[in-house]
Amino acid sequence: MANGSTVEHGYPHLGTVRAAITALHRHLPPGALHAFATSVTPLDVAFDDAEDLLPGAQRVARDMVHHYGLPEARLVIAFRAMDRAATVELGDGPVYSVELNDRFRRHRRDIGAALAHEVAHVYLHRLGLVLPDTAENEVLVDTAAAYLGAGWLLLDAYRVDGVSSQKLGYLTPEEYGYVLAKRALLFGEDPSPWFTSPQAYPAYLRGAARARHDRRQPPLVGAGWAARRRYAADRRRAGSGRAVPSPDDAYRFEGPPPLRVTFACPTCHQRLRVPVRGRVRARCGLCRTVLECDT
Repeated sequence: MANGSTVEHGYPHLGTVRAAITALHRHLPPGALHAFATSVTPLDVAFDDAEDLLPGAQRVARDMVHHYGLPEARLVIAFRAMDRAATVELGDGPVYSVELNDRFRRHRRDIGAALAHEVAHVYLHRLGLVLPDTAENEVLVDTAAAYLGAGWLLLDAYRVDGVSSQKLGYLTPEEYGYVLAKRALLFGEDPSPWFTSPQAYPAYLRGAARARHDRRQPPLVGAGWAARRRYAADRRRAGSGRAVPSPDDAYRFEGPPPLRVTFACPTCHQRLRVPVRGRVRARCGLCRTVLECDT
């Protein structure tokens, strides 16, 4: 939890975020991803000062448990002073202890954001999707929360005023925007009307521009003129047996002839391998997205 300290921006965790999206597509049972087509709504997590603290927090926790499809799980909420926003004690269940930072006693509207992250921990734990590296695992949890429809709350908790700043979670604001835009492209659901933070919407727009950029990389037909020109030059060099360093490892050519090109699916980031022979329609074997390519 960044509270009053400098908030990191940009895409320092982008590789891990993309790997996390791929892992979600691989580990969720068939059809399970589409159970998350509808996000947590603002009404689900509404929390005003008139509501009793603990019953209200338990109510929001139950809504999060329901959203993640864990009806047999139950969260017991407590508040205490600590450096982190929240923590969850993972075990066999069905009862999980969640501690929230005491500051949420005063900032109740962010309790939903904190619980979005902690219940995502429970969901991934029960799914068996946990990374051994702690920092990468936290990025995975934030990515899952955003991709599965609860993490817009984490971006909305990013606020800056003249004397302080606050950000929850481990992703940067732009990375949250990137994952939320990936989700929006998949499900056709725009989260932007729900943002209350003045800083959330601009961060979402920056992340969405990066997400759209993924769909404009060669050999996809949506690539721009300059990118297509470079791709054609790289293809000629690869055809003559020379090594081709593609931009950002967006694509790689493989030989000997017949030449093939590998690139990331713009939806799930699974690597695809298709023949170099002009216009090709490819279907991702993981997320089943059909891609129009000009190889």
